[in-house]
Amino acid sequence: MSDKIAAATEIDGYLVGERLHVGTLSEIYRVSRPGAEFPLLMKLPRSAPGDAGEGLVNFETEAMILPVLSGPHVPRFVAAGDLAKIPYLVIEWIEGTSLERLVERAPLAGAEVARLGAALADALHSVHLQDTIYLDLKPANAILRPNGAVVLIDFGLAHHAHFPDLIAEEERPAAGSAPYISPEQVLGERSDPRSDLFALGVVLYELATGELPFGAPATRAGLRDRIWRDPVPPSAHSPDLPPWLQEIILRCLEPRAESRYQSAAHIAFDLRHPDQVPLTSRALKSRPRGFWAQLRRWWNTREAQPGRRAMPRAQVGGAPVIMVAVDTLHPEDERHPGLQSAVMRMLAIPDEFRLICVSVIPGGPGAETASTGESAASLYHEHLVRLCHWVEPLRLPANRLSLHVIESASASDALLEFAQRNNVDLIVLGAPQPAQLRLAWWRSVASAVTANAQCSVHVVRVPAPPA
Repeated sequence: MSDKIAAATEIDGYLVGERLHVGTLSEIYRVSRPGAEFPLLMKLPRSAPGDAGEGLVNFETEAMILPVLSGPHVPRFVAAGDLAKIPYLVIEWIEGTSLERLVERAPLAGAEVARLGAALADALHSVHLQDTIYLDLKPANAILRPNGAVVLIDFGLAHHAHFPDLIAEEERPAAGSAPYISPEQVLGERSDPRSDLFALGVVLYELATGELPFGAPATRAGLRDRIWRDPVPPSAHSPDLPPWLQEIILRCLEPRAESRYQSAAHIAFDLRHPDQVPLTSRALKSRPRGFWAQLRRWWNTREAQPGRRAMPRAQVGGAPVIMVAVDTLHPEDERHPGLQSAVMRMLAIPDEFRLICVSVIPGGPGAETASTGESAASLYHEHLVRLCHWVEPLRLPANRLSLHVIESASASDALLEFAQRNNVDLIVLGAPQPAQLRLAWWRSVASAVTANAQCSVHVVRVPAPPA
């Protein structure tokens, strides 16, 4: 279809309204239908002589994938038209602001880049957990809702691990938007969710500097440059860029997927907790590596071919975010060694992980004060030091560990909110004391967290001493 549809036309019970967008591969219209619970839009593929049916392939891909996705980061699917008659998709109309509009104001302040980037990372993590790789992340395909969440639109280039990859079957190498595609996509590999993390790095770079790290190449040779070439460090464009943000951006843009972040959840966490980001030489780079170093990388990647990866959810599961609740109010508690042992066993399994140690101390409305003369700052520091001592036996590198002291009147509420906000996969915490277990479980922190957590929970019980 390529002709404009007249307003007030009815298609399968949907009344066509204003045309909102016309692109190379599709047209988008507002539509309405009696009884609709939310605003709707209709997307129709465009086809014209010489386009090899590209719009129809993208349409088929989106019509196949979108109905099986759910959650706040994707538009709700409503209906699809018969490909043999009138192909269309009816989906939720997302109210919000396109990130493309925000890029027009770049360079943005570091805090705003972090806020937007964390919301983007949340959205990617959500679709990765549903065995989908997005493969077309760019500002025009992300809508920022008024509540700060990001919704990804246009899944025409996506790949779902359980469905045929129509784009690959059409032998369309490097399908995607040239400034944002990953080195793996350049090489024709579409099965690695870390490709989305590279694209996220490009968007972060663009928001922070107003520039694109690899430009907008129009040739395959130009696209291949990102396999070996270093981008100009973002601080060279924006001297006020904080080092922690450059560290995150350049780690996302590593040409080898193994050197990048391994999970979007880790990126979101670092963007929300910049004080916890371990800085490496990336943070202080002021120019790309030298000519000879880049020449060696080019030589080594001349015949580069990516290997196939496991399903997206399995890959994300190999880089879990684990949160352990540590009771620093009682540092001599006999349950601490058991909790440490359990955590050490868990960390021996995944290749990459992020361990978050959280202590909740009284604070906030309705909380009891620790002591009348003790300042909040000194109390916070005291418990942070106790956390540091608690993790010492684990002997973890700084880039795998973060420590947090939270003031709250409700320990269970604080732990649940922190876990949900930071994409935690597993919460580890101790059960009540053995002697109190029967009477105390129902009103314990462990009970409340277990009953209400949106992730897995592991409760460590200490055996009762022999009689």
